[in-house]
Amino acid sequence: MRGEQLVGRRAAAVGIALLATLVAGCQSSGGGPIDDPVGTTKKPVKLTFMAYGPDEEVAAYEKTVDRFNEANETVKVTLVAAETEDEVLDQVSGENPPDIYLLSRRDLGTVMAEGLNQPVEELLDARGISFGDDYKRDAIAAFSGDSKVQCMPYGVSPMVIYFNTQLIDWAAMREEGLPAPKSYSYWTFDQFAAAAGFAASRPGAKGVHIEPTLEGIAPFVYSGGGELFDDKTNPTTLTLAQEDSMAALGTTLDVLRDNQITLTPKQLRNQSALERFTKGKLGMIAGYRNLVPLLRSTPSLNFDVIPMPTLDSERTIGDVSGLCMSAEPGSVSAAADFIVHAVSAESVAEVASAGYLVPANNEVAESDDFLQREQFPAHAEVFNRSIRDIVTPPALESWSDLDEALHDQLHALFYARVLEDLQTSLEEIDATSREVLSPPEDETTDSPESGGESTEPNGSESPTASEEAPGGE
Repeated sequence: MRGEQLVGRRAAAVGIALLATLVAGCQSSGGGPIDDPVGTTKKPVKLTFMAYGPDEEVAAYEKTVDRFNEANETVKVTLVAAETEDEVLDQVSGENPPDIYLLSRRDLGTVMAEGLNQPVEELLDARGISFGDDYKRDAIAAFSGDSKVQCMPYGVSPMVIYFNTQLIDWAAMREEGLPAPKSYSYWTFDQFAAAAGFAASRPGAKGVHIEPTLEGIAPFVYSGGGELFDDKTNPTTLTLAQEDSMAALGTTLDVLRDNQITLTPKQLRNQSALERFTKGKLGMIAGYRNLVPLLRSTPSLNFDVIPMPTLDSERTIGDVSGLCMSAEPGSVSAAADFIVHAVSAESVAEVASAGYLVPANNEVAESDDFLQREQFPAHAEVFNRSIRDIVTPPALESWSDLDEALHDQLHALFYARVLEDLQTSLEEIDATSREVLSPPEDETTDSPESGGESTEPNGSESPTASEEAPGGE
């Protein structure tokens, strides 16, 4: 289940205000919306709607489809549940794509570049959708490109910090003279570090865990004034070794490499960070809204949320999704009608009530269908507030390759026993990223038959146990 991943995503993840620029270079094959007949009661138009998510969300999508079918005798929509967002992209790129589909924003560039969608702005505007008033502007920008709204924003979940309220007590910290936040809307990195140390002072507990991935470090880099990439649209390299990025990482790693308050690789092999959090052995963990149902299902776990800590400015990353229309649906007008139905307050509220979704629909996001004030977390409004702080990296087609190439180096950045020179380590990471993002055109890969050395990753944990920071169970 995606809830058992820190982020459930590869980068999922430049300011949302700039997101329209990120995909502006991508061109959709659709020349403009063209309405067409929607069928008859005897021969209704048949459409498929592909979505992904946990079983509870899929069940809510099914109810949305059923209500639409009951109210529209000339259209028959069938829900097709995908296992993951990656499967959606595979199906959309295949020979029989779904007519409407839920898409991760990280895949929008690919979909537009390959002509797999058509813009929905004019169609939905004609059907009374008020983009500016009823939906989060950041989400609208995230799914805009070529001067049009390409897909209708659906969910927009920022990464936040989940914390165990039994291990971290702000009042108790202040009594000990430790810096602690005064509200749930903002806190500094010094307060974050103090909270991690406070939790780790409890018997058998550790303070915080952040994944040693690009997605894990991104909020800290951005908050410290740095950038992950050299370009917002067509990056050729990471820029972790640049001054601002390196300074932000230096401050962050001072905490995250302290094995007195963070988990060691040995401890993580024995039990995941999420498992430790649910068992009350970890003070803080970063994640999206999709962690909530899992954490709620754990008896005796008291938890809340707070934004990502601030180094220089308030920044985070986000998990954004939208409803897209295929380039050639069975009926353009019927598909547009279904999207309007699916993003209505009633439909979105039903999905949001499952606990996984942060709605792009403002009415639902501010209602108890989402906030669910009688359940944990007590301050769910943190998700809504943090949306304005989301920064999204460029839409890459090579996220998986980049993550795989950097795995060992990022792992060593967090866990190597000795990190002699941060700048050198970051320069090496940047250099590795260039091999993925901008490989030489004449580069060839040696094969075993040619006698060259294999460059395939061996999948082993890195660094080795002897290289890891001391400590552990």
